[in-house]
Amino acid sequence: MDAILDNIRQGFAGASALDQANLALGVTGVALMARRSLWAFPVGLVAVSVQGVLFFQTRFYADAALQVFFFGALAWGWRHWVRARGAEPELPVTVLRWRTRVQVVVAALVGMAAWVLVVGRWMPSQMPWRDAFIAAFSVAAQVLQARKHLENWALWTVVNGVAIASYWSAELAYTAFLYGIYLVLGLVGWVGWHRAREARAHG
Repeated sequence: MDAILDNIRQGFAGASALDQANLALGVTGVALMARRSLWAFPVGLVAVSVQGVLFFQTRFYADAALQVFFFGALAWGWRHWVRARGAEPELPVTVLRWRTRVQVVVAALVGMAAWVLVVGRWMPSQMPWRDAFIAAFSVAAQVLQARKHLENWALWTVVNGVAIASYWSAELAYTAFLYGIYLVLGLVGWVGWHRAREARAHG
């Protein structure tokens, strides 16, 4: 246990100013999204920009390119949340039909395979399928979040859980700890969005 805590302390101590800014922005953005606040979008736009710079600096070019997609999805989601709400104070939380849920999962699995076959050829990874899974299902979750579908939190929960298990097995306690924070915030967001939907349905 002492070794784990020491790994986490060293992670915080060794983090650069940009790493610390990335963590603060990421946690703030997820917390705001859990509260269904429009401020989650501008914070998120800055967060993925910082994340993109960090990936580019470390030559993870595929991951840096993925942040460009997230930037576009956040901008699109911001516009959708504002315009689609009409005269309502906020865009309501919705759920997908089971058929659509299956289609989303299938599309993410196809994207995962494509990531390994295409990106993996010019950017080798120690755990290509794990990286592809996290990338593909993060994309799916981001799209559902932009549309304010409740199921986005289920996908984020799975993504964060896989990331925690992977980094923990690699003895990267600090990184696993960070994803643990995102996991908890995501579960809070899931409960909060569900309650908001139930309150609207019975209001």
